[in-house]
Order: sequence, then C-alpha cells, then structure tokens
Amino acid sequence: MDEATPTAEREFDIVLWGATGATGRRAAHHLARRCAEGGVSLAIGGRNRDKLEAVRGDLPDAGGPIAILVGDSHDAAFMDDMTARTRVVVSTVGPFALYGSELVAACAANGTHYCDLTGEPQWMRAMIDAHQDTARRTGARIVHACGHDSIPSDLGVQFLQEAAVARHGKPCRRIANRITRMKGGFSGGTAASFVNAMKVRETDPDFDRLSQDPYALCPEGERDGPDGPDRMMPLEVSWDADLKAWTKPFFMGPMNSKVVRRTNAIMDYPYGRDFTYQETALTRGGIGGWWAAMSYTLFGRALLIAMAIPATRRLLQRRVLPKSGEGPSKQIRETGSYEMVMVGEMPDGTVLKARITAQGDPGVRSTTLMLTEAALCLAQDAERIRGRRRLLDTGRGNGPASARPHHQACGLELRDDGR
Repeated sequence: MDEATPTAEREFDIVLWGATGATGRRAAHHLARRCAEGGVSLAIGGRNRDKLEAVRGDLPDAGGPIAILVGDSHDAAFMDDMTARTRVVVSTVGPFALYGSELVAACAANGTHYCDLTGEPQWMRAMIDAHQDTARRTGARIVHACGHDSIPSDLGVQFLQEAAVARHGKPCRRIANRITRMKGGFSGGTAASFVNAMKVRETDPDFDRLSQDPYALCPEGERDGPDGPDRMMPLEVSWDADLKAWTKPFFMGPMNSKVVRRTNAIMDYPYGRDFTYQETALTRGGIGGWWAAMSYTLFGRALLIAMAIPATRRLLQRRVLPKSGEGPSKQIRETGSYEMVMVGEMPDGTVLKARITAQGDPGVRSTTLMLTEAALCLAQDAERIRGRRRLLDTGRGNGPASARPHHQACGLELRDDGR
C-alpha cells in the first residue's frame, strides 16, 4: 500500500461531502447519530460555509466535534487535501458525471475509501477504467451505487443464492426480481442526473451502446454472458408465470442489473457464468394487469422521447422536475415503502423466493440510510471485507459491539419465502 498518510493516523473517520443537499442533510443526521454510537469521528463538507454551519447546528450529538470543510468539487488540490485527512468519504453530490470525478481520483490516489449513490453507469465505467489500478495499489475501496440503486438488488440476489446453496448445494441459474410495491418521490439531485444523462446522450456516440450492454460494468475480458440488452423502456410487457401477474419495465432495472452482473464477475462467478438476471416491476393478472403494464410502458417511452428533445426537456425542468436541493416532503419520506420479490430457478426447475421490504421513501429516506451505513461499514469493518467471497461465507463484521448490524440500521428486511 502506497499512501500519503496511513489511514489509521488520519484526522477523520468519515467525511460527508455534499451535506447541504436534500439527501446530504438527511445523511448528516443519520451519520451523526450512528457515529456517536460507534465512536466514529465525522466531518461535513461542501462549497457553502453558511449552509454547512446551518446543517451542523441542526445535527444531533455526534459524540465529538463535527468539522466543516469548504471547497469546490473541481478543485483537485482541495480534494487531494481533504481525502488525505480522512479514512472514508461518502458523497451525495450529483450528477456525479459533472461533480464527482476529481473526488474519486483523489480517493484512489490517497488510499481513501469512498462510497456514493450514483445511478450513472457511463460515469461508473469511466471511473473504473481510470482509477482501478491506482485504487488497487493504494488499497482504496471505491464503491458506487450504495443507495436504493443498487443495494437491495445486489444483496437480495446474494441472500437468495446463499439460501439456494444451503438448501440444494448450488446457486440459482436464473433470478427475476419483481418490484411489487414502490411508493415515494425523488430528489432534485436524481432529476439532475437524469437530465444530464439525456444531454450526454446527444454528444456521446457510445451512450446507447453502453446503456444497453448488460455486462458494461464487468471487468475487461468478462463482458460476455447469456443476458440480452438492458433496454430502459422496451415496448413489450411480459407474463410472470411464477407470480401470476404481468410485468412492466422498472426505470432503474437496467442500472441495477449491471451492478448484479458485475458483482458476480468480480467475485469470480459464485452464481455461475451462465447466470441470468432480470429486474422489472409487477402489476397484476388479467386484462387489467396487462393494460396497467402497457399504459406505464407507453407513458415511460413518451417521457424518454420528451427528455431527449432539448425544448421539452427544458420545459419539464421548469414545470415538473424538482430543483436542486429539493426533495420529497416529510410525509412522503416517512410513509413511503417498497417491496421486491425475487424468484430464483434452480437448474432442476425448483423455484425459490425471497422478499425484500423497507419502510420509508426509497429514493431519499431508504437511500440515505443505506448510503450512510455503507460509509460506516467502510470505516468500521474495512479490514474484514474480502475482495472476493464464496457463497455461504457470510461473516460480516459490524464494528464495535455498540453498533447495530448495518442491514438492520438501513431498515431493510430480507426474508426467505421458501418455495
């Protein structure tokens, strides 16, 4: 490991970068409380000192002073200094393709662990290509997509596959993830990332190819497999014979699917090289279910077309989409919820099911909890995390005894539904 400063000697355990945005403010609250429980030192950062002071003044006791770091996302010297002072950086500053590259580069160079909530596969691919070798040399763990996209999908597949191996001695050859309930809103940062992706699409000739490539996030030389293209809004709907209902496209399905396939590849294929994964949303049975699925699909396709046209995109930004720093109301955050049912098929045709549920708005509240618990996991358990794992190797450290297991603090419930 070649680090500027050994991580054990650094000033902070965690720096939250982007603490004044809609998700950042809530992440700061959760981190302050959890850092106090685990004896973890915390700092918050961003570009506006007055807003950061206001956030800090509203935080619960973190068990110690919370420092404020003021700088700009594009200031490489500041990013280098900040990342050299902390063991972990957790970032909520999106669109990450616009504001995240210098931070990832600095973390990789300084051996600083990093996590974010991006859902931008083109940017993730660029960061992997640019900084993977450096991160391996310095020991930095760079972990993207630590929100509702894509933790429930990724851990849900691992949970079901471990149950399959425990019961039948081998993993499922196919898993279909069906979103059965999704209630909540989304933040201005999410909207801005979507808008930026549509702008990039206009100038990047590889955008559509990478978006549809199911193995785009897998390591070089490991980008072949049985899954077909990841189309965001295909016109066809399909029938799920296991759950007896029609399915419709799920907006983040292509992103989450890429992450699941990357996990399988970088863990040396514990699910098998012929493993297939699909993620869609569920409606219901009968003609009513088919019409609900088709109506959603047609509306989604129309929205994508409107977002691809600059004039209508600007109109939607002004009139419909939330602005930067905005997010769902407290009522929506607290009353939201989601449920996923994963259906796995064994090589002999046996079907296994797992259910994943959580209370709270998935895009803001649940994402905030998962992101901050990922940061705590890197701060408290990094030495116990292996780069490659076998199925059934489930020993996850949870830091000091006073810290609750991370998945419980996230509010996630994973349940084996049996056959």
